[in-house]
Amino acid sequence: EEFEDDDQVDETATAEGVAVGATKKKKKNKKKKPAAATGTEVQGSNVAATATPKQEVANGEDAEDDDDEEKQDEQAGNGAVKKKKKKKSSKKKTGGAGGSMSQTEPPSIPVSKLFPNEVYPEGEIQQYKDDNLWRTTSEERRDAERLISNNYNDLRRAAEVHRQVRKYARKTIKPGMSMIEICELIENGTRTLVEENGMEAGIGFPTGCSLNHVAAHYTPNAGDKTVLSYDDVMKIDFGTHVNGRIIDSAFTMTFNPKFDKLVEAAREATNAGIKEVGIDVRLCDIGAAVNEVYDSYEVEIDGKTYQVKPIRNLNGHTIEPYRIHAGKSVPIVRGTRDQTKLEEGEQLAIETFCSTGKGVVIEDGECSHYAKTHDIDFVKPRMPRAKQLLGTITKHFGTLPFCRRYLDRTGEQKYVLALKNLV
Repeated sequence: EEFEDDDQVDETATAEGVAVGATKKKKKNKKKKPAAATGTEVQGSNVAATATPKQEVANGEDAEDDDDEEKQDEQAGNGAVKKKKKKKSSKKKTGGAGGSMSQTEPPSIPVSKLFPNEVYPEGEIQQYKDDNLWRTTSEERRDAERLISNNYNDLRRAAEVHRQVRKYARKTIKPGMSMIEICELIENGTRTLVEENGMEAGIGFPTGCSLNHVAAHYTPNAGDKTVLSYDDVMKIDFGTHVNGRIIDSAFTMTFNPKFDKLVEAAREATNAGIKEVGIDVRLCDIGAAVNEVYDSYEVEIDGKTYQVKPIRNLNGHTIEPYRIHAGKSVPIVRGTRDQTKLEEGEQLAIETFCSTGKGVVIEDGECSHYAKTHDIDFVKPRMPRAKQLLGTITKHFGTLPFCRRYLDRTGEQKYVLALKNLV
């Protein structure tokens, strides 16, 4: 069972160096000497040359001209051959398996270029426990896991994009930035790193940047002038997808240290929910584990003490390909009496909303998130403009969520009335 924590530690990819034998041409009547194999070990952005204990003996060849001496270096990965003349120096090029490449700031290198072997880092692994321990040693279950390894790899690629964009966003976002600037920073980075390509790869859903009393599902529409301030509590929620496999992960940003305890409570509750998840686990048990953590937290803000409460009418959810909110809701409060069990192969998001208020949210403000209903095969809008807009939505987003800013990018104009007609 694999999960990605919202606040997971940054990971670095490690590529083992390849030992390459250097073949040298020697002059006549000179003894042939073995050449030591060398390798490079790459970890993060630090490159260290290391000698390996294994040596390869070079096959010497007689030179036709006593005055010339040539060297041939076989480069790892690309097999390119490079000739050097005597008394002339040349820098060695590093490439292929022995090369290193690190992400830029702002992120501009697609993750597929950082991992040319298309094997992406694993996230946090939670071991099977209790009645599921047999899955660890069952050859049948391990073979079934291998059959769906491509699905896992798509998720890991999307997760690595999310991790790198998230890391840059945490460093870059500062008070004084507008909500539109923040969303575009994240979304442009996501499009670049995931190599956005229609429905094959791209943004999983609109970037949420909900402030203070707004719990979720706020993204700025065009013309929004809201600016981030020092005392704001901002919930950044953005998604990536590869072949419809969606990564849904969020984090909270604060700049005033008086909110640190509130952020800590949300993080610990999320970790508790992740540890509770497993095959055949009841949804009510996950909610009870999250609620128990919140019961243990109080925060003092501006001299007043508040009990941290879970928001009882917001939930986590299961995720299916191209469908961000699938069939099951994952509660974050105890006492729901939902005996529904999680099943093998399900993907879910543990979303642990908390508040210093009443612990209930209401719908308010301007709508910014939209999505095509997944289980409706055919719709015939009455308005011709609405019919044309529905075609644009189906082509560019399918059943993935979108917002008005995304419609603007497709070239749509004067669509608000048609959009309301489709809702």
